[in-house]
Amino acid sequence: MKKSIILFLTILLVSILSACSKEKVNQENTIIVGSSYTPHAEILERAKPLLEEKGYQLEIIKYQDYIFPNKNLTEGELDANYFQHIPYLNQYNEQYDTDIVNAGGIHIEPIGIYSTSFNSLDDIADGATVIMSNSVSDEPRLVALLVEKGLITLNDGVTPSDVSVSQIEDFLATNPKNLNFRNDVDPGMLVTTYNTEDNVIVLINTNYALDGDLNPLEDALALEDGTVDNPYVNIIGVRNGDESSPKIQALVEVLKSDEMKQFILDTYEGAVIPAE
Repeated sequence: MKKSIILFLTILLVSILSACSKEKVNQENTIIVGSSYTPHAEILERAKPLLEEKGYQLEIIKYQDYIFPNKNLTEGELDANYFQHIPYLNQYNEQYDTDIVNAGGIHIEPIGIYSTSFNSLDDIADGATVIMSNSVSDEPRLVALLVEKGLITLNDGVTPSDVSVSQIEDFLATNPKNLNFRNDVDPGMLVTTYNTEDNVIVLINTNYALDGDLNPLEDALALEDGTVDNPYVNIIGVRNGDESSPKIQALVEVLKSDEMKQFILDTYEGAVIPAE
């Protein structure tokens, strides 16, 4: 009887250790990534079979906001996230005293100028309102887009990074259409603003435009220049030190592969551009 009990306990212990070992292997072979819905989650879905060939299962958790993907990453609920550009990451780290790092740049999403009231930039009415997101990290980019498209010019010696949108009039050399400026809208609400307000132009991030069933190439009056040296490349964010882990390196390698670059080009036709 005693031998039977010992044998039973031995088998039970081996089973528990085996289960723990299997769970550890599964964790090592699973990559949990938090992402925006569009285009990030779509790109990750396409990457799944490529990662499976490398021995990894990809789990995607989708977010509508810009705070929780970083919060959950810092708390260890994610292995990585894929939704943000470097200026936003830098601002987040400073604001929340975190140490998230860039494991690799994947794509660029040109911001577009949209309107239901005007058919072209030339058609914008005198005194129209420019509506921009309240994301501080996007301010230089939004100002640069307005300058790039000739809607405003800045005072001599002033660059877009010098400009606070809330005080933009103080930085303007010319404003030929006497535009008014607002930056009080959450990025996720820009499409709603576009659909509901008149006599406005709205600067919308491509991911939110696509989520809102807009086609940037057809619906935008103009798109930001998407050259590869654009500092707003969307990145894989990870906890400091994890960028060298095998599964993160595998994730970045797959997302930067020629096959994934071609997928991005074929799927989004210039509305989303590979970073390299």
